[in-house]
Amino acid sequence: TRSLTITSVDQSMFEKAQGEKVTLPCTFELSEEDEGPLDIEWVLIPADNQKKEQIIIMYAVDRIYNHYYAALTGRMEFTTLDPKNGDASLVIQNLKAADTGTYQCKVKKAPGVQSRKIQLTVLVKPARTKCSIEGPQEIGKDVTLKCASQDGSPLLSYDWRRVSGTHELPATSMLNKDTGELLLKNASQEYSGTYNCVASNRVGTDECSVQLNVTPPVNTAGIIAGAIIGTLLGLAVLTFIVFCCCKKHREKKYEKEVHHDIREDVPPPKSRSSTARSYIGSNRSSLGSMSPSNMEGYTKTPYSQVPSEDFERAPGQNPTFAPSKVAAPNLSRMGAVPVMIPAQSKDGSIV
Repeated sequence: TRSLTITSVDQSMFEKAQGEKVTLPCTFELSEEDEGPLDIEWVLIPADNQKKEQIIIMYAVDRIYNHYYAALTGRMEFTTLDPKNGDASLVIQNLKAADTGTYQCKVKKAPGVQSRKIQLTVLVKPARTKCSIEGPQEIGKDVTLKCASQDGSPLLSYDWRRVSGTHELPATSMLNKDTGELLLKNASQEYSGTYNCVASNRVGTDECSVQLNVTPPVNTAGIIAGAIIGTLLGLAVLTFIVFCCCKKHREKKYEKEVHHDIREDVPPPKSRSSTARSYIGSNRSSLGSMSPSNMEGYTKTPYSQVPSEDFERAPGQNPTFAPSKVAAPNLSRMGAVPVMIPAQSKDGSIV
């Protein structure tokens, strides 16, 4: 006897990229013996057998129910508006990595019951692939070109190619397709150029480029010597600046102290020349009436014996001495000029 059968048996595994659309086929045929109501269900079978199946969408009593699985709400639908005509295929749009799983189509019309499982794998294309260089880009050194995709489902494969020059990788290069590393041993200037890396998996590719420039070794000794000389010069300049600042600070401090020591109410000191002139002038006034013969003692007096201002005293400070009973010294020996004092005799005449 004939019974309900599912006719879409040609493909049971699908691989799609994230963001794409997939159609999971499920077509069927009914027999004359199938007289019960038609029920169609799509369920998601969990990877853990301990968990229950999750209903995704259902057709029953001429109605579609698609609110059972929130993760696919708004992204799934039957390919036809009336699945009872024999096409219960399911369309899922804007695929996500979480949509990966086993889907089962169940068709029931008593007494016939049939089901079909489909494995869906949602892969992420390689994306945000970055290239880099590790090691010194010097002649005779080993250089490693690295390539890695930050996004992408496994298994990722990496391939390097040279896009400048001979378009061929150097003879000493070693490529690891799983890690994306390209080792260039004993590099030379001929290795310089642009290199391109292509990351790929089963659903897409992504690529990046890097510029390699192999140069002669750097003179590290000259760099170190220049750094030392520059440091010493910098220290010398800094020391000179500090010295100048300290000297200027001391000069300002000294000028400030001298300015505070000068008082406006103190008269300026007498000069030595004015003191000497006053002394000579007084002597000349006292000797104005003397004869040249009596000036001998004064002319012999050296100028160096003129008293200075250090020996001057205020009039009130000169000590007073009582008249001595000792005979006066011979003034002629001391170079002084005798003074004649007139005397009066008993008869009143001047002697």
